[in-house]
Amino acid sequence: MEPAKDGRSVLRFEHVTVAFDDVEALHDLSFDASQGESRVILGAAGSGKTVLLKTALGLVRPSSGKVFVFDRDISTMKEQDLFEIRSRIGMLFQESALFDSMSIEDNVAYPLLNQRSIHCPPNEVRSRVKQALEFVELGQTLAKFPSELSGGMRRRAAIARAVVTEPPLVLYDSPTAGLDPITAHTIIALLIKERDSSGTTTLMVTHRYQDGNLIANFRYNSKQGGVEPASQAAGRAARTTFMVLKDGRLIFEGDQDRLEASEDAYISKFVKQRV
Repeated sequence: MEPAKDGRSVLRFEHVTVAFDDVEALHDLSFDASQGESRVILGAAGSGKTVLLKTALGLVRPSSGKVFVFDRDISTMKEQDLFEIRSRIGMLFQESALFDSMSIEDNVAYPLLNQRSIHCPPNEVRSRVKQALEFVELGQTLAKFPSELSGGMRRRAAIARAVVTEPPLVLYDSPTAGLDPITAHTIIALLIKERDSSGTTTLMVTHRYQDGNLIANFRYNSKQGGVEPASQAAGRAARTTFMVLKDGRLIFEGDQDRLEASEDAYISKFVKQRV
């Protein structure tokens, strides 16, 4: 595995294997995600995509191999030492995973109040929460509860919670699952906005190839306040790498052109040719 070329390494797996009761969820997985890079992770159900994200967070420990986050080996790190690492990682869980008994304001404030290494002064919490919700165009929902929001709005609130700490690494687990195409497009546009506004490293697990296509080919235009084709964007384009997992093994890693040129039958199931 070559070291990251486009900036410093943010997340690196070195020959990582994860097994549960002798059944491997990940097998000898190696990759290196660099600063500002996007990675789109495709694969069938049970291929190890979510396990990869949980391993990156230190929620799952490797059976063998090493995981480096911000150049620190978290593979055998004590739980108390992982708090600081996790405070620098945003995570959007499947189905949003908001706390039903909390208001949207309290949901988004949760990382600021409960991650000790964030050190957010109490008098700044509300303003940062409002800023994060306005970022996802939910500025008027602070007092509402998750049950009062649509599925797409809950997903946007969860994105606000994931990015409120301004993390340099954000992990998204199936951010558009169960959403209609228009809402799904809105969610991916927000992911692009977060990546390009903050220069974050992005890992996105998805079943939808069109989500990866948008991530790879669109950029956020801060002047116009929306996304546009990368061919029209000024400045250097963020690099997007596609990964395909099968039975816990990384069977493809490369750019979109190489992915679409693959003749592998399994990979072809996830690829829709660009028009």
